Amino acid sequence: MSAIDFSDPATIAFLTEALTAAGVDGLEISRPGGQLRIVVAGKDGARISSTGATPPAPGSASAVVRAPMAGRFCLEHPISATPQNLPRSVSDLDIVGFVGVGHILLPLRAGRSGVLTRLLAEPGALVGFGDPLLEIEFQS
Repeated sequence: MSAIDFSDPATIAFLTEALTAAGVDGLEISRPGGQLRIVVAGKDGARISSTGATPPAPGSASAVVRAPMAGRFCLEHPISATPQNLPRSVSDLDIVGFVGVGHILLPLRAGRSGVLTRLLAEPGALVGFGDPLLEIEFQS
């Protein structure tokens, strides 16, 4: 039996549909390389979260926001009318982008306050787990 790739968008979409059809509230899978959590939230659809974001190196003046799963990278929400221009200030809780699988969007949080300075992936690009997406320079 081969290992299941939990970073594959098709696998995540299949699991989400199966959980919804079965009336299950959620699923959490933990492995040495990270964690995947799918929560079926009724009328709002499913929420997916996973670990794997790289914390900044000690003494580093910047950090990279990485893809927590495979999917399409979006800089702003698809229904947003306001484009996100760079550079721009962000707080630790700000959503700086999304990774989408089908109709499900996983928000990407800044994690630290600073200035969002650089795109490392093109909006709309297919990205894999751990791919660098954005760079944030810390404020001193």
